Amino acid sequence: MAGFAWLLAFWCAGEGIVRLFDLPLPGNVLGLLGMLAALHLKWLKLEWVEGAAQFLLSHMMLFFAPIVVGTMVFYPFLMKEWLPISLMLILGTLAAIAAAGAAAERFSQDKKGEEQHGQ
Repeated sequence: MAGFAWLLAFWCAGEGIVRLFDLPLPGNVLGLLGMLAALHLKWLKLEWVEGAAQFLLSHMMLFFAPIVVGTMVFYPFLMKEWLPISLMLILGTLAAIAAAGAAAERFSQDKKGEEQHGQ
């Protein structure tokens, strides 16, 4: 139960900071970044939140079901605009794959360069 309290605390802190400073960032994202920082700095122990996080991840499909059902409201629009939507999904996916591949290649080259200089 303490894990859920930590997750809720970081989420609420993120929401509060976003509202207080009127930031153009979702509060939940800021809260997760804060949790990541706390975990990295060892202020928060992974075992404190791991159980709650695993539970939420194992039931993630339940969180997406309302969104999928809600898209049926837009069925007429989706049928009318299926081609541009499909093209954008495909092109966006390909762009993300290309960017991830380029970044991985770049970082692996940097790593190889560091290893060669270190020898």
